Amino acid sequence: MEDASPARLYATLIGAALVAFGILGFFYSSSFGRPGEVDDALGVFAINGWENALHVVTGAIGLLVAGFASRQYALWLGALYVAIAAWGFIVGNGGEILGLLPVDTGDNLLHLILGALGLAAAVSTPARRARPSPAI
Repeated sequence: MEDASPARLYATLIGAALVAFGILGFFYSSSFGRPGEVDDALGVFAINGWENALHVVTGAIGLLVAGFASRQYALWLGALYVAIAAWGFIVGNGGEILGLLPVDTGDNLLHLILGALGLAAAVSTPARRARPSPAI
């Protein structure tokens, strides 16, 4: 098990938040239709079933790996969410990513913040060194 670190905290807290908000999002929109058929969560985030599923899956992975691969999780999820945010800013409001994920400014900002926090957590957590086996 990994020691306490920024990456482990990120994997645990962000993982739990993504799972919770992904599940909550299904109460707003459980449609897996095209992004043009979306609902607004809290009046700010355009969501559909695909985005909810993405949040649940990425959050669950964080919770699963928090004890042994949190630095890698923070790095990869951070990079993924920054890329999704950049793609969303390029596409613009009302657009779509891969024909699945709806794009709006609220989502773009949220993904950018989650991505930046992940990258910061990964960078601020030292790489784990292999421990030598105890001599018998």
